[in-house]
Amino acid sequence: MFDSDSKDSLVVESWQRFVQGLLGVMALVGALVMAHYYAPPESAELTRRVHQLTKQVNDLERQGAFRTSAVDDARNSVAYIFGVYRIAGSDRTAPIHARVAGTGFIVAPGLLATNRHVAEPWYGDREAAVALRRGGSPELEKLEAYFPGSPLPVTLQPVVVAKHGDLAVLKIEDTAFTRTLKPLAMATAPPQVGDPIAVLAYPMGVTGMVAKSPAAVYDRLSSHQDDPGTASELAALALIRPSATFGHIGDVSSDKLIYDAATARGGSGGPVLNTHGEVVGINAAYIDGFSGGTLGIATANLVPLVDSARRGSRTSGK
Repeated sequence: MFDSDSKDSLVVESWQRFVQGLLGVMALVGALVMAHYYAPPESAELTRRVHQLTKQVNDLERQGAFRTSAVDDARNSVAYIFGVYRIAGSDRTAPIHARVAGTGFIVAPGLLATNRHVAEPWYGDREAAVALRRGGSPELEKLEAYFPGSPLPVTLQPVVVAKHGDLAVLKIEDTAFTRTLKPLAMATAPPQVGDPIAVLAYPMGVTGMVAKSPAAVYDRLSSHQDDPGTASELAALALIRPSATFGHIGDVSSDKLIYDAATARGGSGGPVLNTHGEVVGINAAYIDGFSGGTLGIATANLVPLVDSARRGSRTSGK
């Protein structure tokens, strides 16, 4: 049992500890308030600027670096195209019989996009234009696509060609393999000057694929011409694979994109990808003697053609 003096002493001691704790909390709150209102303004501004610059650097690093998957995920949907065409002669012109090589990519189930001058090889050809004006008639004898992972080509049939532009959408032969092909995503935002891009294509056609094949295959096929027989051998050996070149957009003019990613004959119709693996354009041409003069067509011009192809139209007013 405690006596009354002991009880009074405990009460006084508890009260003192309570008051001391309360004063300590009040002192801490006061210190925090003082630090908030009286800290040097330049210190807070410096911290803000450091955070802002760090964010900008991180954004630039993300924009400037291609993820491996951004390109590799698209490769299997990019095809090598081989065709043979002729223009019948007339009383005033000799017949034309020629081949064409290019690139195309899946834009929707059963549909492939490329350039019009690949789907209709006489388009934009000066010699063919003269023959057509003099009464010649064009005929596409063969148009085939070779995809990575398939030992056999599939036939192509033009469905939609642009009336005023170098674009076309073709129907792909329906097979168990082609049903597994994934359409590439179209970019919703237009590309800007300075944006990094990658072009997936088959520059130099079969010649380019033979050049990067294993030594034994190269020794056997290097003397072959760019013909379907060589392409079939490469397909059987699982050596159909598009090449990727990288660069930046130098200009955006109307429906055209200008960039410095290298290309060559056979690269026509390849997808131009942004860092997310989305299609921002279709590779179309290059300017001889100017490494920064590769030309593409903005994706916005392709979308209406794909819609027309889905509806089954043969031509487009674009």
